[in-house]
Amino acid sequence: MPKTSARLLSLLSLLQTRRDWPGALLAERLDISPRTVRRDVDRLRELGYPIVAFKGPDGGYRLDAGTELPPLLFDDEQAVALAIALQIATTTGAGIEEAAARALNTVRQVMPARLRRRIDTFQVTAVERPAIQPAPQVDSSVLAALSAAVHTREVLRFDYTPASPPGMDDNGVQTPPRRVQPHHLVTWGGRWYLVAWDLDREDWRTFRADRITPRTPTGPRFTPRELPGGEVAAFVAGRFRGSDGSGNWPCRGEVILDLPAAAVSRYTRDGVVEELGPDRCRLVLGSWSWPGLAATIGRFDADIEVVGPAELKDAFAHLARRYANAAAGAPGTPPPIQ
Repeated sequence: MPKTSARLLSLLSLLQTRRDWPGALLAERLDISPRTVRRDVDRLRELGYPIVAFKGPDGGYRLDAGTELPPLLFDDEQAVALAIALQIATTTGAGIEEAAARALNTVRQVMPARLRRRIDTFQVTAVERPAIQPAPQVDSSVLAALSAAVHTREVLRFDYTPASPPGMDDNGVQTPPRRVQPHHLVTWGGRWYLVAWDLDREDWRTFRADRITPRTPTGPRFTPRELPGGEVAAFVAGRFRGSDGSGNWPCRGEVILDLPAAAVSRYTRDGVVEELGPDRCRLVLGSWSWPGLAATIGRFDADIEVVGPAELKDAFAHLARRYANAAAGAPGTPPPIQ
C-alpha cells in the first residue's frame, strides 16, 4: 500500500478528472479498502478540499466548489499550458498583468525541474501593434460584473463614457444610465466589448468595456433574443465593418492579379482567392472605402485587372493621379471621390 501522503495525492488527482466517483471504483483504482477511502476523504476535507458524498446504489464522492481555493494538481501538459497562458495574459487588455505574473511565479516554483526547463524555453514578448493611442486597460472587476450579468441573464444598468466628457453627451447634456440585456462579452483588436440589446433604443449595440461603469443592483432576468445572423463572431465583425450586422463590407470589389493564388491568400485575411492559373488568380475583397480597397490591392507587386465595380476603377484612377502628383512633387491633390 502506498504511503498516506502519496495515496492522498492520487485520490485528489482522480477526483479532479471526473465529476462523480463511486466509492467502490475509487477503492479499486487505488487498490485500497472502501474504509480507507473514507478516511482519506476525511483527511482531504481537513486540508480544505470541499469533497461531498452522494448516496445511491453507486454512492461515492465529488470534488465540489468551496469558499477558498485549495491546492490543485495538474498533469504535465496542463501545467505547461497554464504557464504559457499566464505568459500571454498581458495581451488580453483585461488588467490582470500583475496577477498573472504572480500566478506564473507561484506555478513555476512548484514545478518539477523537467517542466520548469520546458516553460523557461518558452519566453513570450508581447508586442502591440502601433497605434495613435494605446488600447485602454479594463478593470478586471468590470469584466467580472459584465460576465456575471451575461451568465445570469439579468438586465444591466451602467454609465457609459462616450468621446465627450463623462456623463455628458456631445451637447453637454447629462446622459442617463444605459439599460441593456447583455448577451456576449467579446475581444476585438486588443479591446473588450459588450454585445447587448439596448432597451431604450430598441436595437443591438456594441459597447466598449473600458467605458462602462456598472451600476448595482442588476435588473430582472430576461429571455435572450436571437442575435442577428445567429453567430456572435459574424455579428461583431459586421459591426466593425460598418454594416448592419450582415458581415459585409460597405465596399467590395473583384480584381485579377498576375500572382499565384498561394502567394495572395497568404496576405488576405478575409478575402476570397480563386486560382486561375499557375501565376494568375482572382481576388474578391472588401474595405471601408473604395480608395482604401484600391490601396490594399495595390500593395501586391503585380499587374491588376479590375473586374468591377466601376467605383473600384474610379478609385484606382484617383490614387494614380494622387501618386503621380506625389512623384512629380506637384502641390495639391485631386479632390476625393464621393
